[in-house]
Amino acid sequence: MTKEELRKIYLQKRLSLSEAEYTKLNFQLYQNFFTGVDLSFIKILHTFLPLEKNKEPDTWLIIDRIRREFPHIRISIPRVNDQLEELENIFFEGLHQLQNNKWGIPEPKQGTPTDPERIDMVLVPMLIFDKHGHRVGYGKGYYDKFLSLCRKDCKRVGISLFEPIETIEAVNDLDVPLQYCVTPSTLYSY
Repeated sequence: MTKEELRKIYLQKRLSLSEAEYTKLNFQLYQNFFTGVDLSFIKILHTFLPLEKNKEPDTWLIIDRIRREFPHIRISIPRVNDQLEELENIFFEGLHQLQNNKWGIPEPKQGTPTDPERIDMVLVPMLIFDKHGHRVGYGKGYYDKFLSLCRKDCKRVGISLFEPIETIEAVNDLDVPLQYCVTPSTLYSY
């Protein structure tokens, strides 16, 4: 299937989850993240903030635990720059720093920029991924551009409520593959 077809199917699948299913999948994903992902050498972790109306994976569970149990890890969050069509990265200071953008995504209104070269791990949003580490997002390319600016040894960890499909058609040179993907049941490694 094409990326556009997959985008429609998996957005609808997420939206059709009941609140109970969504809560259960998020809790399982959270548990699997901390069971499978090694945070011992991470100093700066970038994570997306969930767009709740689209039932994106709830990264707040992960953020809260990291802030409590891994105080040496600094968290960086994205802000969309419409003019440049890219992500800006800002260190997360607290909820007071956030406001919703035009898509309803919480993002920092101010803060200290994070140099992509300093980021050790990126939690990558997606609608679905395949067994080769390729992903389908919303189609704007923001994360592929951002990931191409990060160091080669930066860990790219996809976060998905669904298991992978076999193959995504029409992957191109601008698509930056994942190294890992966490789902509610498994940690995939590529």
